[in-house]
Amino acid sequence: MQDIHAKLRFLPLSAQKVRLVVDMVRGKDVVEALETLRFVQKRAALPVRKLLASAVSNAEENFGVSRDDLFVATIFADEAPTRRWRRFGARGRFKPILRRTSHVTVVLRERDA
Repeated sequence: MQDIHAKLRFLPLSAQKVRLVVDMVRGKDVVEALETLRFVQKRAALPVRKLLASAVSNAEENFGVSRDDLFVATIFADEAPTRRWRRFGARGRFKPILRRTSHVTVVLRERDA
């Protein structure tokens, strides 16, 4: 039983927003997860779908595993470095802007026959 890993690093979305999408596909079959992500109306759905498709193609090419036998074992979104920007406000003050990023990791496993 082989684990197939794929990582997406420095995604310019906050981890909190990505987790909303990631939680939808955890534990599902890969084909079902890709179809679910296709119709989700969130900005994070497209990068997560591309990551999942990449992990599936890695499994098919490198390990010779069929996509029908795979499921999403673990998938999670962690916080990545935050860029700090300044916007100048009234009376000589400035307002900090936090541009958050995230790292997404997916692990696929083969179903037991």
